[in-house]
This record gives sequence, structure tokens and C-alpha cells, in this order.
Amino acid sequence: MSSDRLFRFPKPQWLNSANSRTAGVYLAGGLFSLSFFLLIDAASFSKSLKNASDFHMNFVDWIPGIFSALGMLVINSIDKTRLSGDTFAYSGDGVAWKARVVLFMGFAAMAGGLAGSVTVMVLKYVVPEAGFPTLWMGVANVMANALVMISSAVLWVSQNMEDDYTYNLAL
Repeated sequence: MSSDRLFRFPKPQWLNSANSRTAGVYLAGGLFSLSFFLLIDAASFSKSLKNASDFHMNFVDWIPGIFSALGMLVINSIDKTRLSGDTFAYSGDGVAWKARVVLFMGFAAMAGGLAGSVTVMVLKYVVPEAGFPTLWMGVANVMANALVMISSAVLWVSQNMEDDYTYNLAL
């Protein structure tokens, strides 16, 4: 075993195929659409007649989802090769630290979205002791933001897989 490896067990070779990359992108899209389905489902339940309570979703409930979606957009728009300052092509003009700062801001937006959804759920639904059909609106908000974070991680990993069939055209 070489001494420059980080982990003891090697990565499976089937993980680097074009099919696994495509499946990862589709899985991330499915998780993202499921997250916003949960959020829209809770919002439509909020305005329906079955919600016989005084609790309704308003713009405050949507703000964490917006921050999580913007964080996902920022994180997955950064190329993984820009993060390492070791390569000759990117180390000269300081692109690596700028990409790391932008990546940190994306992760902070997603973490803020998840923390905001937990805060909204606790302050709006748990503290006033809302019952479960009404509490679903807060739980769905937290689940939606968690699924956006998972979707972002899956998309990041699947987009940045190294494949034998991709070509680097940079000179």
C-alpha cells in the first residue's frame, strides 16, 4: 500500500463510470424535486380547508428554502479543479482562494437555510404547541432543506467524478 493515500480501502472502480455519474445527477435532481414537492405540499395544506388552525405558511417559511437553493446553485457552479492551488494553471492568479471563499459562502447559505427552517419550525409550530397535521408544515420545511443539502452533496460528488472518457482540453 502506498503511503500517500488518505484512506486504507480503495475506491470502487465502478464508481468512476459514466453511468454512475449520470445516475448521480438524476438522483440529485430527484432529491431536489422531492424537496420542493414537500415544501409546496405543506404550503397547499396550509391554505386548504383541512387545516383547521390559525397556522399558515407565509414568506418567512419560504426564506430557508430560497437560501438552500441559492447555496446549492453556488456550490455546484464551482469546478473542483479550481479549489486546488497545486496545479500550475490556477495557482498564479489566486483563483483557488477565491473559489474556496465562494464555496464557503455556498455552504454557509445552505447551512443557514437548514438552521433557519429548524428555527421557523421551533418558533412557529413547536413553541405554540401545534398539533401534528399543522406541525407537518414545519417538519416538511426542515425535510425540504435537508433534502436540498443531500441533493447538493450527491450532485457535487457525481459532477466531479473523474472518468476515463472525459478529456481535458486545457493547454
